[in-house]
Amino acid sequence: MSAFLPENEKLLLEQISEDNEEAFSQVFHAYKDKLYAFIYRITESKELSSDIVQDTFLKIWELRGKLFSIENFNAYLFRMAQNQAINQLRRMSRETLILMERQKENNPSSETPEEELRYKNISAYIREIVHSLPPQQKAVYTLSREQNLKQEEIARQLQISISTVQNHMTQALRTIREKLKKRLNE
Repeated sequence: MSAFLPENEKLLLEQISEDNEEAFSQVFHAYKDKLYAFIYRITESKELSSDIVQDTFLKIWELRGKLFSIENFNAYLFRMAQNQAINQLRRMSRETLILMERQKENNPSSETPEEELRYKNISAYIREIVHSLPPQQKAVYTLSREQNLKQEEIARQLQISISTVQNHMTQALRTIREKLKKRLNE
């Protein structure tokens, strides 16, 4: 199914807000592939992208009572999916760091000197990448990752919008991921 005409989409959103599952299915099928491609560019993971698309539409269904008041559903849907992706990537990075710390605490001598050196080299390289980011991306990344500030706090401190914070964070993470991937594949 192709994209809706704005009038038709508005009608479908009103029907969804009245618990119409058929209208929801039409909207889902109209947007799922485009949304998947958008999220895949952020995550570079097929599984994660599929999960985020599903989570986004689940959230749309949960918030269906408010859909009739949305003026630009396309922008609303993609912003929600982007936020879901950013939150998921942030959660995954925190979990990875926690697991690495726990592993080190539980088995401090389990790392070979080579593994420890590799870990230090990767950490140093990530610091280099962060240092080379454009100033605003670097500031957003540093405030988020090193000072553990929330997006709202970062936006207030840097006097920028929350969506600008999200965009800078997405771009910073993408740059770090791409450069790190290249380095590890050398």
